[in-house]
Amino acid sequence: MGDEFSGARRRRPSPWGALALVMLTGIALMKNGVDVSLGPPQPAAAASLDRVPGETFTPLVPPRAMAFALPDRVRIDRLDIDAPLMDVELDADGWIEAPPARDAHLAGWYQNGISPGQRGTAVISGHVDNHAGPAVFFGLGTLRKDDRIEVPRLDGTTAVFEVYGVEVYDKNDVPAAQVYGDTGYAELRVMTCGGRYTRADGYTGNVVVFARLVATR
Repeated sequence: MGDEFSGARRRRPSPWGALALVMLTGIALMKNGVDVSLGPPQPAAAASLDRVPGETFTPLVPPRAMAFALPDRVRIDRLDIDAPLMDVELDADGWIEAPPARDAHLAGWYQNGISPGQRGTAVISGHVDNHAGPAVFFGLGTLRKDDRIEVPRLDGTTAVFEVYGVEVYDKNDVPAAQVYGDTGYAELRVMTCGGRYTRADGYTGNVVVFARLVATR
């Protein structure tokens, strides 16, 4: 992952204080973007959550949640994504930080939350684009139900998640309990900017991928 992101900031998180703040404020990943004429692809209606608002997903046969371990990378084979993860925190305005925009292929794990594979809801963020063009999660909105997301961890294990929904929310109206809430199982949210883009105001929303732990190795 490189020395730039592997120093003293890596530590076992204490999730509930900072995560509660995120649940109250929502998430904004990127305030500025490149003026791409067509913009990033948006989620298809067929990928939306197949349940009523506020209802949580309950897997029929959930695997045993994993012990804490620091995540190393995020892999999404259908999008040809294999990106290193850095730790991110909250910025001065209470939003989850995005990785440095200059590194278009870097994603961030919210280190004061849940480690991917643990019981609870882990959060990974990344840019949709930067001033040079598309970034790591430009195609995130094209994910479909049953697509797989893998998170290799530094203890040598890998958490394997299955997508069960993809939504776009106004960045000022994120349903925090639905997105960040603890369902009682190991879940993952992968987020980037989405919706309408203007040069003056940036993106109006966030693409949120909902995924559940389905295997470990």
